Order: sequence, then C-alpha cells, then structure tokens
Amino acid sequence: QVQLVESGGGAVQAGGSLRLSCAASKYINCMGWFRQAPGKEREAVATIYTGGGRTYYADSVKGRFTISQDNAKNTVYLQMNSLKPEDTAMYYCVADFRGGYWANIHAFGYWGQGTQVTVSS
Repeated sequence: QVQLVESGGGAVQAGGSLRLSCAASKYINCMGWFRQAPGKEREAVATIYTGGGRTYYADSVKGRFTISQDNAKNTVYLQMNSLKPEDTAMYYCVADFRGGYWANIHAFGYWGQGTQVTVSS
C-alpha cells in the first residue's frame, strides 16, 4: 500500500501561482496529478515517471505548469503559474507502480484525498 498526502492548495487571483506537493509513503515510479471541476469529468493534468524523469502535460496547462520530483523525499510537486479561473478544481495526486498511459485515470491505483485550487478573475 502507498499513502499519498497532498498540500499546497488555496485561493488565488488570476495570474497568480501555487505549488502543490504530494508526499508518498514510499518510492513509486509513476506519480501525477488529476483534477476535477464541478460538473466535469476528472482529467489528467501532469505525470512524471520518477525513474527517468519523463514528464507529460495536458495541452491546457503546457507552458504554465511544471511537475517535478524529489526522490529523496518521495515527493512530487506541481508548480502552477499564470493561473486561470478555468484551473479551479479539486486536484488529486495519483501514483502507481505499473507506469501505464499517463492520462488514463485507470492507470493509477493510488489517489490522494484532494486539495482545492480556486482561481478568481
């Protein structure tokens, strides 16, 4: 079993920045973030394969969000810059050992409790 603990959500104005953190209880080779806005389906935001450092991003966040890792702490971060109101959502840290397709919700067996991000215009 792997436990994921998220932190760093909050409320900001459009154009602002936030950094989300996700600490895993042990090393796991694939970690990422999904988000879900009210009335919408859960969607992939970014994924990192911690062994080689490969990263993947949703088109909607490319150039604004950066996912990174600290393997010594089993932690991944999501730096979110130039935030927009449409980024408002509950953000979930996800992880899995299998390394499946980065945007497939079913590829991740471990989920955090979620952290709310609210961006006002």
